[in-house]
Amino acid sequence: MTVASDSNPSSEAALAALRQAMEGMTRSPEAECVRALLDDAQAFAGEAGRISDLAGRLAAGMRRARHRAGGVDALMCEFSLDSNEGVALMCLAEALLRVPDNDARLRLIRDKLRARDWSAHVGHSPSLFVNAAAWSLALTGRLLAPDEVPHVSGALARMASRGGEVLVREAMDLAMRLVGQQFVLGETIEAALERATTGAASAYRYSFDMLGEAAVTSDEAAHYAAAYAHAIQAIGSQDRWRGVHKGNGISIKLSALHPRYGWSQRSRVMHELVPRVRQLCLLAKRHDIGLTIDAEESERLDLSLDVLAALVADPALADWSGLGFVVQAYQKRAPALIDWLVGVALRHRRRLMVRLVKGAYWDTEIKRAQQDGLIDYPVYTRKVHTDVAYLACARRLLAAPGAVFPLFATHNAHTVASILEAAGPFRPGDYEFQCLHGMGEGLYRQLVAAEDPGLRRPVRVYAPVGSHRTLLAYLVRRLLENGANTSFVNRIGDDGVPLADLVADPLERVRASAGEPHPGIPLPENLYSPRRNSRGFDLAAAAVRRAFQAALARSREAYPEVGPRVAGIDPAGMPACVEIRNPACQADRVGGVRFAVPAEIQAALEAAGLAAADWGASKVDHRALCLERAAQAFEARTHALVALVVREAGKTVPAALGEVREAVDYCRYYASRLRAGDLDGSTPLGVTVAISPWNFPLAIFVGQIAASLAAGNTVIAKPAEQTPLVADLAVALFHEAGVPRPVLQCLPGQGGVGAALVADERVRGVLFTGSTKVAAAIHRQLASRGNVPLVAETGGINAMIVDSTALPEQVVGDVLASAFDSAGQRCSALRLLCLQEEIADRVLSLLDGAMAELRIGLPDDFSTDVGPVIDLAARLRIDAYVDVMRANRHRILSRSLPDECAQGWFVAPTLIEIPSPDDLRQEVFGPVLHVVRYESASLDAVLDAIGAQGYGLTLGIQSRIDDFVQHVIGRMKVGNIYVNRSMIGAVVGVQPFGGEGLSGTGPKAGGPLLLRRLVRGAPPPLVDLPRPVRPLLATLASWVADDGAPLDATLRARLLGSIETYEQASLAGVSLPLPGPTGEVNTLTFHARGTVLGVADSPGGWLLQLAAAVATDNRLLLQEGDDVEAWLRSLPQALRAVVDAHPQALAQPCAAVLLDVPVAQPWRDALARREGPILLCLEPEPDYCLERLIVERCVSVNVTATGGNASLLQLGEA
Repeated sequence: MTVASDSNPSSEAALAALRQAMEGMTRSPEAECVRALLDDAQAFAGEAGRISDLAGRLAAGMRRARHRAGGVDALMCEFSLDSNEGVALMCLAEALLRVPDNDARLRLIRDKLRARDWSAHVGHSPSLFVNAAAWSLALTGRLLAPDEVPHVSGALARMASRGGEVLVREAMDLAMRLVGQQFVLGETIEAALERATTGAASAYRYSFDMLGEAAVTSDEAAHYAAAYAHAIQAIGSQDRWRGVHKGNGISIKLSALHPRYGWSQRSRVMHELVPRVRQLCLLAKRHDIGLTIDAEESERLDLSLDVLAALVADPALADWSGLGFVVQAYQKRAPALIDWLVGVALRHRRRLMVRLVKGAYWDTEIKRAQQDGLIDYPVYTRKVHTDVAYLACARRLLAAPGAVFPLFATHNAHTVASILEAAGPFRPGDYEFQCLHGMGEGLYRQLVAAEDPGLRRPVRVYAPVGSHRTLLAYLVRRLLENGANTSFVNRIGDDGVPLADLVADPLERVRASAGEPHPGIPLPENLYSPRRNSRGFDLAAAAVRRAFQAALARSREAYPEVGPRVAGIDPAGMPACVEIRNPACQADRVGGVRFAVPAEIQAALEAAGLAAADWGASKVDHRALCLERAAQAFEARTHALVALVVREAGKTVPAALGEVREAVDYCRYYASRLRAGDLDGSTPLGVTVAISPWNFPLAIFVGQIAASLAAGNTVIAKPAEQTPLVADLAVALFHEAGVPRPVLQCLPGQGGVGAALVADERVRGVLFTGSTKVAAAIHRQLASRGNVPLVAETGGINAMIVDSTALPEQVVGDVLASAFDSAGQRCSALRLLCLQEEIADRVLSLLDGAMAELRIGLPDDFSTDVGPVIDLAARLRIDAYVDVMRANRHRILSRSLPDECAQGWFVAPTLIEIPSPDDLRQEVFGPVLHVVRYESASLDAVLDAIGAQGYGLTLGIQSRIDDFVQHVIGRMKVGNIYVNRSMIGAVVGVQPFGGEGLSGTGPKAGGPLLLRRLVRGAPPPLVDLPRPVRPLLATLASWVADDGAPLDATLRARLLGSIETYEQASLAGVSLPLPGPTGEVNTLTFHARGTVLGVADSPGGWLLQLAAAVATDNRLLLQEGDDVEAWLRSLPQALRAVVDAHPQALAQPCAAVLLDVPVAQPWRDALARREGPILLCLEPEPDYCLERLIVERCVSVNVTATGGNASLLQLGEA
């Protein structure tokens, strides 16, 4: 590869060019990368026969060793990750030993062992240990299931009744410790060193890894640094100057040594971390041992290289050959990285240790690229491509003996054989092999103990050291590697895989596939095919950040002045502009706006009305095409839009980029629903008004407009008064995309503009996002003129429920994102954190330390975590609230604001402890988090207190116990539920967003029902989904058909027709799996609203209402009276059971109202004045719209939380 004109490959210019080449290769097309590898890897083809023979002998030896082995190795072979039982064991291994309370540990065991087929594994393995373990697990599962105990033999049943649960808990505790010991050499460095010198272990060298990564707080990072220093001293004292190559060494993780080890904090990391690592290197040099910097996620690689470069250039480390670095062959840029390492070593006259591994974060890399919508993956999607890359990288390392000391870390017999052949005759100091403790002994025992001296090679064991609590992240990666069905380690234990297949030449397989990526792993842009995923940008790349910084600079040079976009109005002579200033820095003048005046409001309404018929009659494909063009326009202007959102709304660059992507997704999603025929045969509403908030000035603004345009309506958009500039640009892009100007108009202004629009009788539908109070006022206004649809999404007091099985570090990361991203100014933001008492102190300690690490400052700085609140009024309101809570002696954790915040409206992230959810009586729209501790026995009381507040927008659950998760989900009425992940960042079409109760009316934005609310006469929804059997509806149909009801023929036929329609249309009880990134399960389910009030004046009306209620699993509430009582007595008993008659029915709680009276308007007016959630009023047209009698609930589960993405790793090569 030619990287520079400079003939010296180690010159500064050449090294800079290599870094640039690495950046360019990061997400190159896979086939292109694989073709480039073939030339290097081809060198192994000449020895293919010898390699195959040697690999076959090594693999046969491994298989024999595995058959002789038992223990955990054989256990993991039996319980692989493609079985429910294997996944359950992995979940137990991840969580059991760190759970602090016995009750939760037993519940976790019960949760994972019950309802699984352990008996099917008895007798399968040649290992007596495995069969005994399978029998024990089967028995334990039965002992933990109350209905199974009677079927257990008498002695065992007595054991279960006499402390059996304690015995089970202790036995599983011991079993999980045995699993841990398979992979951890010792809980202390002293214990590990002692074990390393005992028996067969003494034949190996060791690189000790003091377990721990991704420090959350500065205290944790200091603790890890001290542990590394202590380990270096212990290793050096025992080694007694054996030297870097012959003696033991240490591996370190940079993320363990700094709580903010990431690209966004580069300046701080270089200032604080490099000196800390330097001290460790000096200590290692003093003891003459090796120190290797471990590999981590790809987005941290550039920062790791900067740290390495600083160490290599340090004169104090110049005469030490023990500095090492890890290269992950699965990264597409690995060959260029090796070239750079060689160049750096040559420039500074050093010999670097380079450990070549295949890579341990593959599933994480795939998921991140998909979530972020990146152009391609940084890693190969096929295991065989990584195998070839490894060989190509090995050849590069072997070609530079003066610059690098290669450390070949692999468990693959073919790879080992290839390196042995390619390297030629061996001399001490040429290279060494490495393996993971617990995974490579069967292979490498054949090298260290080989009878043939020509086969003997030095082997170093990567040996983790630490307690079981620090084991988790490492253990999960090892279990996944063992369980992946493309893994050599997994396949060697499967006697069904012939040895010839096991050691097949990867070059031949690559030639057969032409290097094409895995068909089961689509590119991020194709994740939601047939619609395209929105394009993201890899902000970890310096060139990408520079492009956004340039856009911000251009934005500062401009001063846009905008006004109402009204068809046919000349803005000349209108009132002067109101200035828009950056909420982070009041000196930054972003632009100016002229608010709409009454004449423009009237003109917009007139123009929208005149354009409604033509737009409503336009072809579906035309409207879809306009939206798709708009999406393309937004993507093309991403940098300008991001810059404007950052300056106008005070959002950080990542948050602003998320807005642009969401806007694009809305356009494409609604276009796809149109093309799918969702609205075939329907009639648009006409003129609609879209009133959007300042906290999502682009995404929600565009989402409302796109939905209504897709439905065939004309739209008058009223953006928030604080953020009119980005709204104006968005409307301009819609116009460029082909939306006629009268069809989409924009009226910036204060609240009075929206009120005037809503009050106008020409408006036939309103989409609103904002406060609960304003939504109620709009509802009252619209109710006064009949059935005018209102789609409202309001706020919520959003809670996260954390039990003692949750991983504290994960909880803290998800809490920080959920509560403080966008300065807490998200509808979905976490407001109330509920911690089980046993875990509360640990989580709060970590959370306090992590909050101290957050950077508060200007949002145009990539290092900023928390930007400003929107304006002075917001800051004063939040500060006043915190002052009151402080005066009431609540425990408050916060930090002082840095000086740079003095010119803007900033509030420091704040944590407030309160005794009960009842003490949180309002939504605090900012970076304020409340915390409640709860005892396990009081969980339901806590959930009920949260539910009693009436909101139902978002909910988080953190637990490893499935039963706990399902219990909470079943008890809470919440629109969006997030399990073991953050509560923000709902993706269009993946997590349709919207709440219930005081949090909104539905349907969900970005879901399959919203467009239907914006038309009349839509066809039945989601007809391809199977409907559950509805016995009560069948009972009603039979009763009506069999003359059980005294009805005339016309009414009887109408009722039977309605019941048939309802059978097809009702979504109650239906579940819709939604697409999403790997490692995530998203499900949209449809539920009854609860009780619906029926208002009718005849038995026929009540019957139609009963049919609607029964079809949607609701109860029907009627006003008590003689006629109603007589009618109820005539019903079959099963139907009477779902109808309530009450003397004060109109005053009782209900979720919706069915109106079948000659004059419905007085009822609408009266019901709109009721306190509480907005009441939906439905009239038959001729049937009731059943989808309005259900609520949508979306549950998003991070399945990787309990041990990585097992399903992704089970894909196979394909």
